[in-house]
Amino acid sequence: MSHYPSYLKQFHGLPVHLFDADGDGRGRPRPEPASVAWKLSTDREHAFEPLWQRFLDQVRAEEVTALVIGAWWQSWDEHGIDPVLDLLTAEAHRFPRLRALFLADVESEETEISWIRQGHLSRVLRAWPELEEIGVRGGEGLVIEPVRHDRLRTLRIESGGMPAQPVRALAACTFPALRHLELWLGTPDFGGDCEAEDVTALLTALGHCTELRHLGVKNSDIQDAVAAAVAQAPVVAGLTSLDLSMGTLGDEGAGALLSGQPLTHLRALDLRYNFLSDELAQRLRETLEPHGVDLVLTPAPRSSYNPEARYVAVGE
Repeated sequence: MSHYPSYLKQFHGLPVHLFDADGDGRGRPRPEPASVAWKLSTDREHAFEPLWQRFLDQVRAEEVTALVIGAWWQSWDEHGIDPVLDLLTAEAHRFPRLRALFLADVESEETEISWIRQGHLSRVLRAWPELEEIGVRGGEGLVIEPVRHDRLRTLRIESGGMPAQPVRALAACTFPALRHLELWLGTPDFGGDCEAEDVTALLTALGHCTELRHLGVKNSDIQDAVAAAVAQAPVVAGLTSLDLSMGTLGDEGAGALLSGQPLTHLRALDLRYNFLSDELAQRLRETLEPHGVDLVLTPAPRSSYNPEARYVAVGE
């Protein structure tokens, strides 16, 4: 099973619908503005700005609740997504019902996840104080500033390498409504210089997010250290699901989970793509499954050339 992200089919509980500036073809009418998550995506032969203008002209923006931004570049993406964010935030007043935004719904055939150039995410939060969900693909150039946002419920950042700055900034943000947080930390090979101390600081700060129910800190080559930090973090007591999958989790991290705070209150613990021994995997099953925890322990594939090597599921 591939862990590389694919095009969204659903977003914010709505089917994703690709906007066609020339009409939807076959004589079919466009869907109602609030019935789908509208995806805007271009190719190397067409600029994004004209597509955006046609969308504003043809769809009732005041009724749109979810937007998905796909590919936006024509050549080498020198400026990242910030020019697109300029266009979006300049028209924020035209989208009073917008509740969800996904940035960079692209697959590897368009560009690898480590090549996606992101931008200043905090400006989106400031532009839409009623926003409830943000998804981001790509970590290079991602900038987050400490902000307070009273409505945000879901934040998901997928990357092959998460810079430390966004993680540190998230620790300084205030999200009283946050229920779902998912971060793919990645590897230094692709810009992920987040360290264990950054994760510990974030987990401490999340203790103030009393509504948080799902936490994913995953796809990391410091997954053992992440697990050790999670094992001691007070925020875990309020969770219903925990995701530490897709990284280099081994016996050290699993041992920390077993010796730390109880996890038997969780409904689900996702540890798929791991490097555990059979002994530690069995201990986890014996400790958690009798309490009804849905435990996923699918191991990572081992390299035939170096069976002891560990790799994150998604890097480049």
